[in-house]
Amino acid sequence: MSGGGRAINVLSVAEKPSVAKSVATLLSRAQGMRVREGRSRYNKIFEFDYSIRGQHCRMLVTSVTGHLMELDFEERFRKWHSCDPADLYAAPVRKFVPQDKMDIKRTLEEEARRCQWLVLWLDCDREGENIAFEVIDICTAVNCNLTIKRARFSALIEREIHDSVQNLVEPNQWFADAVDARQEIDLRIGASFTRFQTMLLRDAFVIDSAADDRNLVLSYGPCQFPTLGFVVERFWEIQSHEPEEFWTINCSHRSEEGIVTFNWMRGHLFDYTCAAIIYEMCVEEPSATVTRVRQQEKFKYPPHPLSTIEMEKRASRYFRMSSEHTMKVSEELYQAGFISYPRTETDNFSARTDLHAIAQEQQGHPVWGSYAQRLLDPSSGLWRNPSNGGHDDKAHPPIHPTKFSGGETNWSQDHHRLYELVVRHFLACVSQPAIGAETTVDIDIAGEQFVASGRVIIAKNYLDVYRFESWGGSVIPTYVPGQQFIPTTLTLDSGVTRPPPLLSEADLLNCMDKAGIGTDATMHDHIKKLLDRFYATKDQNMRFSPTNLGEALVMGYDDMGYKLWKPNLRSMMEFDMRAVSEGSKTKAEVLETCLQQMKACFVDARSSKQKLMEAMAVFFERAARTARDEQHMMGEVVRLCGLCHQSNMVLKRNRDGNLMVGCLGFPQCRNVVWLPGSVSEAVVTANICNSCRPGPVYMIQFKFRRLEIPPNYSVDHLGCIGGCDDTLQQLTEICGTGSRMSARAGAPTPSSTSVHRTNSRQQACSNCRQLGHSSTSCPSVTSGTRNSRSRREDQQDGGLSISCNTCGASCPLKTANTANNKGRKFYSCQSEGCNFFVWEDSLQNGGGRHGANGGASNSRAHSNSLGGRGRRGRGGRGSNNATDGTFVSATGDPVSGRCYVCGDPSHFANVCPNRYA
Repeated sequence: MSGGGRAINVLSVAEKPSVAKSVATLLSRAQGMRVREGRSRYNKIFEFDYSIRGQHCRMLVTSVTGHLMELDFEERFRKWHSCDPADLYAAPVRKFVPQDKMDIKRTLEEEARRCQWLVLWLDCDREGENIAFEVIDICTAVNCNLTIKRARFSALIEREIHDSVQNLVEPNQWFADAVDARQEIDLRIGASFTRFQTMLLRDAFVIDSAADDRNLVLSYGPCQFPTLGFVVERFWEIQSHEPEEFWTINCSHRSEEGIVTFNWMRGHLFDYTCAAIIYEMCVEEPSATVTRVRQQEKFKYPPHPLSTIEMEKRASRYFRMSSEHTMKVSEELYQAGFISYPRTETDNFSARTDLHAIAQEQQGHPVWGSYAQRLLDPSSGLWRNPSNGGHDDKAHPPIHPTKFSGGETNWSQDHHRLYELVVRHFLACVSQPAIGAETTVDIDIAGEQFVASGRVIIAKNYLDVYRFESWGGSVIPTYVPGQQFIPTTLTLDSGVTRPPPLLSEADLLNCMDKAGIGTDATMHDHIKKLLDRFYATKDQNMRFSPTNLGEALVMGYDDMGYKLWKPNLRSMMEFDMRAVSEGSKTKAEVLETCLQQMKACFVDARSSKQKLMEAMAVFFERAARTARDEQHMMGEVVRLCGLCHQSNMVLKRNRDGNLMVGCLGFPQCRNVVWLPGSVSEAVVTANICNSCRPGPVYMIQFKFRRLEIPPNYSVDHLGCIGGCDDTLQQLTEICGTGSRMSARAGAPTPSSTSVHRTNSRQQACSNCRQLGHSSTSCPSVTSGTRNSRSRREDQQDGGLSISCNTCGASCPLKTANTANNKGRKFYSCQSEGCNFFVWEDSLQNGGGRHGANGGASNSRAHSNSLGGRGRRGRGGRGSNNATDGTFVSATGDPVSGRCYVCGDPSHFANVCPNRYA
């Protein structure tokens, strides 16, 4: 870089307003710095003069607030019902600046237009690098001639900030690509599984954890779910544990020097007889002989330099601080310049780090200052170069103190605690290990071996400053080989095995770290989501238990056979994304591999969704509307809607139970294809119609009820709803589009009349589609129509009924609406499979009478007047005389399977020889 010349404008962008202020203050040394407002009132602009390697610069320092852009699907795929969730693995995505960040974007554009350089001061990890490239995209869009540089720093201290600006580097595209890959993978996997399980389960079960179950989101995250898996797996281990009794022999010996306990070398036995025999042998020959005495020097080594995960685990164990809160406090300490960057995987210091300078700053502290002075005294021999933990993210050093503090007035107790942990940990890791003398004594009693050990600490060293750890031990009496003594106590004691404890937060972080789930910057977020989504709870001891919801979800996926709750899949993804950050794989390669694999998992999981339903049913009651809404919410895609050309048409049932192919864009798009009412089953196949356009139009395998279709039609039919299928059109014309018992579609036949009546009240009215009343008493019927009816008709519409002579259920009075019988009253049974039917006027002619409650007062008279036509099933034959009774459905349409003119089941009315007689 050449020096001198005209001043150039340098736009510097930090990740947060507080970091921008710190960088500007340190670089300008608070001399001649001007502050002005940007478009966003939170992101100010700091101006001052500075020299970079002899080049005179006018520095303009501003900031973003984390990510400037969001990744999401294009608009037509963003609504939950806009597409099949499986389509989200290939749906187009875009990065865009959300509305709440537009002011920051405008500030960057305005400043970039008049600058020659862009210096990126974003956090020096992968996430920060990705944000840096978002800033680059915004700025270069308005000024393509910008010289782009990257400032790398790990602490907001004057020495490091000045050093980084004098040694600018190039931004790392590989780091940014790795984050882009993770964002896209997480978006596609999370959106597909979240939509799938939410739409499948939310309305199907009464989930008591949700205050408003209509807004409940059962989220799935590729890191979140394996994290939940660790919690559930430990919970299952505890639940499945069966206590088993065991026996052990305990021995103690009291001497003038004290008492010592000897442990049985066998540990314990589960066979009582065997343990009792050995114990009796020892009791018969109780004399103990010392067989060996060992004395050796032992070391307790200080911890490795502090990484993010280790800081979170230790803060949880020592202070009961959650990982989320730990990261919040550490971020605040970093931004104030007291500790180095708190998001790092590195646990070893580079040779360039001046460790003595860091320790020297702590000599004035009232508590640990004296230890720091002794540490730096060469004559003490206390200093030791820190050990190498074996991890290096190539971005930041281990977490260490960067500025002395005796305790700031605005700090909370947790700020004090965490700063103390960072300082003491650093001082410990550059200290000598603790030294102890350990004595081990082996004895023999009747051939059985026992052992005791004791320890004396010779030099505490790092334990003097690292108060969070101890090295327990006890002094044991002096024994010599060959010495004999009689034990003071010799007992056979029983115990029971115990299950492992619930996972603590430190345990959970350790599991995630070992399995490669998440990063040091995101692990605490995944744990927090488990609590926010009410998949797990954390007790006062910082230990996690799954909720019923969390356990049910893991159980469902486990029963499918796919270990989506196991860490293996995500570990492989994290390995691939690390390869992207190192340049050994491209973003495109990783996206293709991961998404192809996860789409296959998704398709298999959806085909096994019944397992998820069964697991949920173990913990939650089914909602009243479950059976129909499951099909309604989770329809199978048939084709792209030909009306709106945006959403898919799916096969599903409406709330009445009738099968239909409807557009997912409802209510904006109301395109629907109604199917014949005689369909009992329908499944979308992989076969594609060769005629219908636009394609693909998937064909449907139909199964019809034999008694509701003409004899010359097959009950099984592979059909197309695109308009080319003559058979489907004919059956729709013959059978109509409403199920003959639409109010009962999919419901089991009740076992009693009372149950039937209860269920009957829950069916939808055919007029207004609301529950709680029948079409004959629908409040939507106009008052004019009601007034035109006779008083007798008002009473009939008010709920008169008779008892079915076949199944005993209540048969409500209804009104026919066909052209030939419009306004005529009839009774019909609502039980599934029961075809009892009778005209109301034929009952009156036959002398049937009704009780005051609308029920039949003489069911035998009804049976006689029907001439046997009320028998169960459609196969019963009655008289061929049409005047004895006309067979119609509940809507007044001809009953399929029997001629409504003559009653003969061998033909339909359109070919009846008596039709025009």
